[in-house]
Amino acid sequence: MPIYNAQILKVDVAETRRYAGLKKAQNFDEKNISDACDEALLLLDVRGIYKIYDYDCASHIVNSAPPFEIFGNSIIKHLAGCEKVACLAVTVGENIELEVTKKFAAGNYVSSVLLDAAATAAVEQAADELEKAIARVAAKESLKMRWRFSPGYGDWQLENQKKFFYVTGAPEIGMSLTESLMLVPRKSVTAIIGLEKIISDNQNIQHKKSCANCGKINCLARS
Repeated sequence: MPIYNAQILKVDVAETRRYAGLKKAQNFDEKNISDACDEALLLLDVRGIYKIYDYDCASHIVNSAPPFEIFGNSIIKHLAGCEKVACLAVTVGENIELEVTKKFAAGNYVSSVLLDAAATAAVEQAADELEKAIARVAAKESLKMRWRFSPGYGDWQLENQKKFFYVTGAPEIGMSLTESLMLVPRKSVTAIIGLEKIISDNQNIQHKKSCANCGKINCLARS
C-alpha cells in the first residue's frame, strides 16, 4: 500500500475558526487563532496511506481481501458508476492531542479549543494532500475522482468502520481503532473515494460535496 507523508506548511486559519465554532463570531482576536495554527505546525506528525481496489457497482462490493460490502443509500449513490475506489487513512499524530489535553487540564480552555480546531483543520488538509497524490495516480488510468466519503457521514453508518479501517491499511501508519469505533490518534481520517472512467467533460455526472448530504444538523463545521 502506498504510504504518503504530506507536508503541511501552514494550517488554514479560516478553517480553524470554523471548526472552533467561531465562523460568525465578532470581535474575537484573530491572533489567538493564528497562534494556535502556528503552534499546531510544530506538533504535527502527518502520516497517510491508501489502496486502490476494483469496485462492483451492482453488488456494492470493494474487492479487497477479504471483500468489503458497502451499505447505505447515500454512499451507494455516491459511488454509482465507479469501477474502482481508493480507500485512505491519514493522521496528524498524537502529540497535538496530548497538548490539547494538557492545556485543558491547566485551565487554558480557549487555547485548548483553538489548538484542537487547528488539529482538525490540519488533518483535513493532510487528507486533501493525499487526495492530490491519488488523483495523479488515477489520472494515469484515465480515472476521475469523486470527493471522499467517511464512515459516519450521511447514512454510511459508523459501524462500517470495524472492517473498513483495515481495508485502508491504517494500522500500517500506527493508527488503531477503539471498541467504540473511535480512531486513534483522535485527529485522524479514514475515507473512500470513488474512481470513474473519464468519458468526456460533459458526460460525467458532477458530484459536489455538500453538508446537505450529511444528517449532522448541529455540527459546528456545517457550512
